[in-house]
Amino acid sequence: MSRAQSTTGTVTLHVENIGGIRETTVELGPGVTALAGRNATNRTSLLQSIMAALGSDRASLKGDADEGSVTLTVGDQTYTRTLKRRGSTVVTEGDPYLEDATLADLFAFLLESNEARQAVARGDDLRELIMRPIDTEAIQEEIRELEQEKREIDNEISSLDSLDGRLPELEQKRTSLKEKIEEKRAELEEKEQEIEEADANVEQTRDDRDELENRLDDLKQARSDLEDVRYDIDAEAESIDALETERDELTTEREDIPEEIDGADEIEAQISDLRDQMQRLDSSVNELQTVIQFNEDMLEGTSADVAAALRDGTDSGSVTDALVESDTVVCWTCGTEVETSQIEETVDRLRSLRREKLDQRNDLRDQIDDLESERDELEQLHRRRGRLDDRLQSIDEELDRRRERRESLKQKREDLTNRVETLESEVEELESRDYGDILERHREANELEFEIGRLENELESVNSEMESVESRLDDRDDLEARREEIADELADLRTRIERIESEAIEEFNTHMETVLDILDYDNLDRIWIERTEQTVREGRRKVQKSVFDMHIIRSTDDGATYEDTIDHLSESEREVTGLVFALAGYLVHDVHETVPFILLDSLEAIDSGRIAQLVDYISEYAEYTVAALLPEDASALDDQYERVREI
Repeated sequence: MSRAQSTTGTVTLHVENIGGIRETTVELGPGVTALAGRNATNRTSLLQSIMAALGSDRASLKGDADEGSVTLTVGDQTYTRTLKRRGSTVVTEGDPYLEDATLADLFAFLLESNEARQAVARGDDLRELIMRPIDTEAIQEEIRELEQEKREIDNEISSLDSLDGRLPELEQKRTSLKEKIEEKRAELEEKEQEIEEADANVEQTRDDRDELENRLDDLKQARSDLEDVRYDIDAEAESIDALETERDELTTEREDIPEEIDGADEIEAQISDLRDQMQRLDSSVNELQTVIQFNEDMLEGTSADVAAALRDGTDSGSVTDALVESDTVVCWTCGTEVETSQIEETVDRLRSLRREKLDQRNDLRDQIDDLESERDELEQLHRRRGRLDDRLQSIDEELDRRRERRESLKQKREDLTNRVETLESEVEELESRDYGDILERHREANELEFEIGRLENELESVNSEMESVESRLDDRDDLEARREEIADELADLRTRIERIESEAIEEFNTHMETVLDILDYDNLDRIWIERTEQTVREGRRKVQKSVFDMHIIRSTDDGATYEDTIDHLSESEREVTGLVFALAGYLVHDVHETVPFILLDSLEAIDSGRIAQLVDYISEYAEYTVAALLPEDASALDDQYERVREI
């Protein structure tokens, strides 16, 4: 359901071959419109036509037609729907007002077969109806994603907390390194002074001294390179260990997932088949309702012209009176005299059949819900398996690269070790020559330079680490803010379903209290819904789920109160309760934002005065309220409301 627009103004409806309508055009103004007429005068068919134009699939094609259509004109926009017979089924096509009529079918199209009204009448669990439009699996998936992000942020913040204590250590280490560098530079300066003094007093062979200095420089560089390679090897080893640990964890999880995850296509086919069955049942229910209404009209004598024709023109007083007073009636299918009780028994059997088909449809709806839950679990498992396989492949590729580089570094370490040993041997040989103290001073100066270089590299590393720590600590405020946002989002998601349930109950209880005050039923003090927790099956799992329990409070003549059940409500009270429950769903899901109509039918069980009060109340929540009423019920409405008497 995606379209939302203002429709204030007259709308035009053109209908062909829908229900019992051959062809008609009706204009509906904003506010209340009463379709006034006796039974079997196509009032329900007109309501079904409006439903079809808005997007519902619960309209029936005229019995003798292969194709029907309905056009709804709203301002400068026109919405069309066609119904075509294909074999034993009817398919719908076109561009309706709504892309998805789920909410409208549940809470705005309040005909006799409306699920909300039927659920209340049967005493079913009302929670399922209220929550059906909510994609709870999407909410759970969003919760899982946010929980994973929160864990990652928690780990990062925990790491940053440990870095708080790292900064003083690094500062202390940096100070110590600076002091050592200053000491070594002082020693080197002293040593260079000694060399200068020795050079002034002792003549040495310049070529030999230069050769020793070159070897010492080469040795210094080789040792530095060897130290770098050893560090790189250690770093690669740590990375390989971390990757192998992650791979082991993911492999364990992957082994728990079957190689073959079959069944999704089969489940989808079952769902499609069940939906086809539901559509066929809907068609059967609508056809049965038409037959039942026609037979009821004949029994009530509202189709006197048909009865007169069947009596071959015999005029023995009022035909209607004869139909009402006589124990027999002319059968309108075969034209013979039969007892009225036989016809009534047949109609009762048709009613029972219709109820059975409604029960079958609800069973199919439950099966579809179970299959959809099972299908979603399989799809989620399939996606997780794919992510695991991709990550494991990525880890294996990364391990191959790092192992190859580690082996290359080991070979380089071996080569550098050999070179250091060779240079040390050459230096020893040069030092063994009789060059006196000057060569020893040069060697010591060279070692001091090497040590200063090592300390300066270590200082640079400490400075770099301090900069990294300070930069990461600067991000902590952003991370903590994001963690608070996630906590708020999680709290909202975790309570969203419960909040919708609570709002639905509050809406119902508030409206029911107001309606009961308005309609003033004798000894019916209160009807209210309570939310309770029960263990129920969801697919193949057992889970805790909330259930809506309806409570009915009555009072005796002496003022004592007691709790009753839905079965003991009068038909009028049940109808009102069902309508108010549907209205609660209409408001909780903001259906008025996308559906400008509320349609009402089958209100005969409620007396005229109460129908008028109920229509006044419900009409406050939709731009257009269209109610199918008997003439005497329509006459009780406010005179300002529109009436449609011919369809």
